[in-house]
Amino acid sequence: MNRLALVSISIVLLGAAGFLLSLNGCGGVSSARGSATFPGLKIQHVVIIFQENRTPDNLFQGLCIPPYGSSSACSTNPTASQYDIASSGVDLTGTIIPLKPIDLGTVGTNGNPDVYDLSHLHADFVNMCNLNASGVCQMNGANQIPYQCTKGTLGCPPPPHFQYMYVYPNDVAPYLTMAQTYTFADQMFQTNQGPSFPAHQFIISGTSAPSPGSNQFVANTPVGGPNPSNDSGCTAPPEEYVTEINPAGVLTPIYPCFEHQTLTDLLNTANISWRYYAPLAGSIWTAPNAIEHMCGPNAAPPNATACTGSDWVDNVVLATSQNPVPVLSDISNGNLTTVSWVIPSGLESDHALTNDGSGPSYVAAIVNAIGNSSYWSNTAIFLVWDDWGGWYDHVAPKVLGGPNCAQWGCGYVYGFRVPMIVISPYAKPAYISHFTHDFGSILKFLETNFNLPSLGYADAPADDLSDCFNYAQTPIAFQTIPAALTADYFMNDKRPPTDPDDD
Repeated sequence: MNRLALVSISIVLLGAAGFLLSLNGCGGVSSARGSATFPGLKIQHVVIIFQENRTPDNLFQGLCIPPYGSSSACSTNPTASQYDIASSGVDLTGTIIPLKPIDLGTVGTNGNPDVYDLSHLHADFVNMCNLNASGVCQMNGANQIPYQCTKGTLGCPPPPHFQYMYVYPNDVAPYLTMAQTYTFADQMFQTNQGPSFPAHQFIISGTSAPSPGSNQFVANTPVGGPNPSNDSGCTAPPEEYVTEINPAGVLTPIYPCFEHQTLTDLLNTANISWRYYAPLAGSIWTAPNAIEHMCGPNAAPPNATACTGSDWVDNVVLATSQNPVPVLSDISNGNLTTVSWVIPSGLESDHALTNDGSGPSYVAAIVNAIGNSSYWSNTAIFLVWDDWGGWYDHVAPKVLGGPNCAQWGCGYVYGFRVPMIVISPYAKPAYISHFTHDFGSILKFLETNFNLPSLGYADAPADDLSDCFNYAQTPIAFQTIPAALTADYFMNDKRPPTDPDDD
């Protein structure tokens, strides 16, 4: 059709997910695909905020400590109204180690800045888990996890029992407010037994398998390149590789570019709009760059230098100095897509050694922007952390393994606990979910809510988070989350986006 022809034709169709689509006169789906409403659905927008490297025992100890909480609010054998959070841990010798406080970031607000990072590769999972002969994690091997820090820095080397720490409650006050106001899931587990790179694959596709039907999973972070964290996935240099694990626990190297179905494919088929907000194109946190059909590399890997596919160009939104937090811009401009993944920069990520303590304010800025907009009435926000980061946690995951294991995920699921908060006018207020969840649960929620088929990966055996919602309740009226920094701070932060060092 001639672009200058000022004839506009609107057609209303019932799409695959049972909602209205609007087609324009150019013969294709509007660029605002899926922006139409979903009649009858309470939840019409889903935002997944994926923070970094924390456990409930490490990040949410404040729920048990005055003035934010009380010791009676927490127990390792909790009732329905108590959080499953421990104030001490145990090491391989059986010694009980009280958890000690540390600042959230490298900029110490309490005089004890976190200047070290803990290893959290698959081998570290194995050590901390310390699986017994019955296939149960004993959770007493955290003292084996090594650290890295800059020699000569105050606080390096770290103090004894540096794995057994909790974050000062005043550093994470916005998180504590969210957890106490909405639904806090204290039995949320990362699906994978490793670091951020595979975790970010699981949150978008429910697997880190390199190809359909594979019984192997990508287990670690890419290595071998000149700068793995900033040049990964399908645009990684030829010498870069990542290890994958088979059900027997054997690790083998593979180039870090994969090809299989993702949840975004289901959204595309159903004409449901989505965006993936990320700090940098080649980051290990930017999941689409490691899925070949999402990246659309400009040359056959391993010789590609950029992602150019339609998924990438249309839906992956990178931070810039002019627009440091594009999800905030889209919310304020009324351009929030139906499904959004929000990946922070390293400074706001809560990642040890690379964050400046601003993560809770950053998340509060996004939640407040949604809460104080028209989106609040039909939105669900899932605030979740991607892996345990090497910090001690007392709850043992269910590990699928053994020579005769025929279940999906044998050899690489499930990992340690991570925190999750469900924020919505229909989230159960001041509710503690003791049901077992994992990253597949978020995908299952999306599939259930929008009437999508199953991917058949982690989503298939997972629950759909239905215990976290009550659609019959009077919708919760939003109250602004107090935070040290406002949205204006982040929207005017001109520092270049950062990634973790290598994990």
